[in-house]
Amino acid sequence: TDEIMQQEIRPLVAVDIIEQLHRQFAILSGGRGKDGAPIITFPEFAGFSEIPDDDFLNVVTYLTSIPSLEAASIGFIIIIDRRRDKWSAVKASLTRIAGAFPGNLQLVFVLRPSRFIQRAIADIGIKLYRDDFKMKVPIIMLNSVSDLHGYIDKSQLTRELGGTLEYGHSQWIHHRTAIENFAMTVKTTAQMLQTFGTDLAETELPNDVQCTEELLSSHTDHHSKLKDELKLAVKQGATLLTCIREPVTRSANSKLSPDELENVATVERLLAQLDETEKAFDQFWTKHHLKLEQCLQLRHFEHNFREVKLTLDNLMETQAGFADIGDSVTRVENLLKEQKHLEEKGQEPLEKAQSLALHGEQLIQNNHYAVDSIRPKCVELRRICDDFTNETKKKYDILGKSLELHKQLDKASQWCEAGIYLLASQAVDKCQSQEGAETALVEIEKFLVTAKEHQLSNPKEFYNQFDMILTPEIKANAQRIVQKLEDVQEMFDKRQVSLKKLAAKQTRPVQPVAPHPESSPKRASPKITRPAAVENTSYHFQVRRRGPAAQNGNHALVDRKGMSEYHRLIEKCTSKSQGHIINELIETERVYVEELQSIIEGYASEMDNPNLVHLIPSALQNKKDILFGNLPEIYDFHNRIFLKEIENCIENPELLARCFLKRKEDLQIYEKYCQNKPRSEALWRQCGDSIFFQECQRKLDHKLSLDAYLLKPVQRITKYQLLLKEMLKCSKNSEGTAELEEALATMLDIIKSVNDSMHQIAITGYEGDVSELGKLLMQGSFNVWTDHKKGHNKVKDLARFKPMQRHLFLYTKMLLFCKKREENTDGHEKTASYSFKNSLKMSTVGITENVKGDNKKFEIWYNGREEVYIIQASSVELKNTWISEIRKVLTGQLEACR
Repeated sequence: TDEIMQQEIRPLVAVDIIEQLHRQFAILSGGRGKDGAPIITFPEFAGFSEIPDDDFLNVVTYLTSIPSLEAASIGFIIIIDRRRDKWSAVKASLTRIAGAFPGNLQLVFVLRPSRFIQRAIADIGIKLYRDDFKMKVPIIMLNSVSDLHGYIDKSQLTRELGGTLEYGHSQWIHHRTAIENFAMTVKTTAQMLQTFGTDLAETELPNDVQCTEELLSSHTDHHSKLKDELKLAVKQGATLLTCIREPVTRSANSKLSPDELENVATVERLLAQLDETEKAFDQFWTKHHLKLEQCLQLRHFEHNFREVKLTLDNLMETQAGFADIGDSVTRVENLLKEQKHLEEKGQEPLEKAQSLALHGEQLIQNNHYAVDSIRPKCVELRRICDDFTNETKKKYDILGKSLELHKQLDKASQWCEAGIYLLASQAVDKCQSQEGAETALVEIEKFLVTAKEHQLSNPKEFYNQFDMILTPEIKANAQRIVQKLEDVQEMFDKRQVSLKKLAAKQTRPVQPVAPHPESSPKRASPKITRPAAVENTSYHFQVRRRGPAAQNGNHALVDRKGMSEYHRLIEKCTSKSQGHIINELIETERVYVEELQSIIEGYASEMDNPNLVHLIPSALQNKKDILFGNLPEIYDFHNRIFLKEIENCIENPELLARCFLKRKEDLQIYEKYCQNKPRSEALWRQCGDSIFFQECQRKLDHKLSLDAYLLKPVQRITKYQLLLKEMLKCSKNSEGTAELEEALATMLDIIKSVNDSMHQIAITGYEGDVSELGKLLMQGSFNVWTDHKKGHNKVKDLARFKPMQRHLFLYTKMLLFCKKREENTDGHEKTASYSFKNSLKMSTVGITENVKGDNKKFEIWYNGREEVYIIQASSVELKNTWISEIRKVLTGQLEACR
């Protein structure tokens, strides 16, 4: 490339003087003298003297520049053919050549005019004017071409000069033009390659994937174009070489002239330069292309590293958030599930990180130029993976310890309850005999053996074993249970001492006072835990002390101090911390909102998807509102309002009750949903097996079908009151208790209202509009007897002794009597309906609260006891509730009248 670029630029090329060359007043035929001197011939040309000086000089200068430097240094031989001209033409030619010939002259041959007079004049003129020509070389005047052959071989002369040298002027001009064009092509191509190489060397590598891809594509396209240019140039040179060698190819006897041989050498030299240039360029491009590809690999690696790093950081942050070790077996098991879910969730990012680190190491092994950038990232990825794996293992270890601890604490607590129950179930009167005392001792000893089975022989051991992983709250709980174990053990010790004394020596019997409630608790096996019986029953013992032994209290089974300890142990600590309940509420609320969203987006919205319309059964067309009811309204309320409000209660648990009180009216939307539920279930039973629902369930990856998720709102509205009850347990006699109680009452009222409305919509046969009857206050099933003053006595007697099963609906304006009917629906569970039978206006009824002989009955009479309805409730409490509600209605009517 440098050789071509540094070559001296020729002042003239054939294309610049193409017209002058075509006039053929001077030619370079390719012939050589005996010593190799190039021959320039000035053939006969009538208008030679009229040729402009510039044209003459350009042509002669161009012709002298063609031979090689070696040939030109020998000197040029000039042949002037003026056989058909005059002496004046000879003189003019010699004068012009002498004054303007740019090369080194060796000899000048002049073929003098052939006519006698002109020849004589020429001989005289050459003698007279030789010095005027100022030529330092001999001028040889020749009479004929035969004389010329004595100086120059015929093979070096053209046919016009009696020689055998083949020369075509047009072909010569064509070859010269082609060679010079090819040389220019080689030069231009070399410059293009050099410029492109400089640009490549100066190009800064981009910092992102897209720019790197664009740069690589751009450079590759440019490289392809340059390669095409090179191929075209090589093809051009090869074609030119073939054209120059054509005479030799065509005839074996033909030989190329020295000038033609020089042309061949020139073209071959240019082709060689092209080949060298291409090789150098290919070598440079290979390195550059490799660097660009490595740059693209690096940018991809860095991009993937950032994505994986972000995912792993989020994963580690989530894992760091799992600081809770649980406060119960159920909670720990849930935490283990969450940890398992997190581990499974992190599996894919970890695999990507490991794969990316392996890819980075492969780049390093392949001698990537950015080793110092890649290696630290690989190390970082592996470190994070190891940290996550180790932290996961550590979490599993801690949670495993926590699970083991809580299981042991639960076992210890159950053992205490069983022990307390055993002590309480030992009848005092039976223990007064020696046999009874011994039997009780055997029962106690057998039970105490179970402490060893549960590794509770030393209650503090298991606490000390887990001391490092316990939170203050769990430590307190563990200490409480350990203390409880010690207290129960102490009770057993005291009972054993008392029983052993009774077994050894009979004393006066201890008179027991029957426990409350009246029936004594049944004796239970020592291994059976009966917490419910223990919690709901209190026992009182009266010890009669007689005689000396009794006076000092040695024979008392349980003294007052022991009795108070006993009652203290019976009470189980089942309440949870307020913070835990708030967290549970928020967590379940978030899950609930997500489930509602999945139903709406995954099912309801898909019913409008044109790609799935063909899968929707005809029975379901245009019935989306029936199937889903007002579920979107419920989702919107919880997502936009309720979830955010209860999330604000994390730091201020006392605000929770206000959330429920504030949103009392909003939560009434569940009533509408529940009222629509029977219609929704009927539609589901008809269409639930359709391919449409199966496809939606597959997309959502739900394990349960849609009907299970449509039950979520019904389940959710009943869940709130349970959580409020738990909160109430934790906050007894503290600030905010009143509000919690009010909130609980509100939720119970909402649930009752929802439940009542579900029954109300099942009323059939009533000709009026139930919405005009006022608010539904109560509903329930009763035994009903009727007594009509008008009518046959047998009918009265029959009515009195055969109760009717009636479902009553109490409104502010009316009391409805219905008959409950249950029907099977396509093999599914029974559906209740209420067939209307009778009604009483509340403005005309009276009530008798007590009916002789049954405290569960009350009377409702109508029109001055013309009709009497005796109603029997299932319990006294239910009866009192209905009487209270009816009394409120009647009192309200009385106040309205006043």
